[in-house]
Amino acid sequence: MARNELRPVIKLRSTAGTGYTYVTRKNRRNDPDRLVLKKYDPVVGRHVDFREER
Repeated sequence: MARNELRPVIKLRSTAGTGYTYVTRKNRRNDPDRLVLKKYDPVVGRHVDFREER
């Protein structure tokens, strides 16, 4: 079964400048703009914003 481009795989990169990333999927119909999630960055040891990169 082919993957649908409605739910692409995206990379979330830490805004703390550590280079740490998460990989997830998003629904383009619900979130057409870039995603920003607050997640844990183990390099700095706290929760920071992770922004979608393309």
